[in-house]
Amino acid sequence: MRLLERSSFMEKNEKTSLAVQLQTPAKRMFWMEWRGRSITYISVWIVILVLLSLLWFITSKGLQPFLNGEVTLSQFFSSNWNPQDNKFGSLYIMLGSFMVTICATIISAPLGISAAVFMTEIAPKWGKKVLQPTTEILVGIPSVVYGFIGLTLLVPFIGKFVGGVGFGLLAGTLVLSIMILPTIISISVDAIESVPQKYREGSYALGATRWQTIWRIVLKTALPGLMTAVVLGMARAFGEALAVQMVIGNVPNAPFDFFTSISTLTSMITQNMGNTVPSETFNQILWSMGLVLLLITLVFILLIRFITRRRDA
Repeated sequence: MRLLERSSFMEKNEKTSLAVQLQTPAKRMFWMEWRGRSITYISVWIVILVLLSLLWFITSKGLQPFLNGEVTLSQFFSSNWNPQDNKFGSLYIMLGSFMVTICATIISAPLGISAAVFMTEIAPKWGKKVLQPTTEILVGIPSVVYGFIGLTLLVPFIGKFVGGVGFGLLAGTLVLSIMILPTIISISVDAIESVPQKYREGSYALGATRWQTIWRIVLKTALPGLMTAVVLGMARAFGEALAVQMVIGNVPNAPFDFFTSISTLTSMITQNMGNTVPSETFNQILWSMGLVLLLITLVFILLIRFITRRRDA
């Protein structure tokens, strides 16, 4: 009888210890998952709060001169810029940002897409191994280095052999086109490589040449990705400040002459933000320019998302 009781007691202990052993890993997994989710949610909410705080801060500061009645929207979007007389027409400054961005994109987009086609469809394997690291190095070069090279080499060259004093839209366009070129190349390469190989093989099977396949099959299929590359390049060009400020002359002239010094939103902000008092109207107008930059950046982001959705559909 005692032997039976002992055996049953031992069996119960074994079952209990086995249940505890099985329960411990499950508890550990539960707590690990709970901690991971908690950290993830906290991180996401921190990012959201920081983003909303920045949006609220820039928006409130940017709208302040209009809400206070110091400047009207018609005055802000005019071409009359003279801060000494409280005239803050920013039209030419905004147009300067658009002009230098568009001109740089016109140069960089064909070059970047052509380089991507060469790397993915034409060059041998060693060619891509050489060009890919070169592109990555160009991406990593600080903007101040591009600006310094433009200031010491490009501006004197333009002033001596082309025309004008060297500073202006042409210098800014050339510097920016080199800066955004690696971005367009990298994203275009990814877009072209995402085209299924069977599309190329089917084109060759129908008797198409390599160039016909590249032009009519590969590029058309990769078109949404290529458009994304161009828009991202434009977004970077529009928000670039330091390199542009060093070569465009920083004078709010009409940006319709390649050899005339101009100004952009970013260059005007970086040039004057540290030299103005926060309570001055000039300082508040600079925040309004920052708000315009923010809104245009949001437009670029929405455009990229629209292109991506169409591509996925």
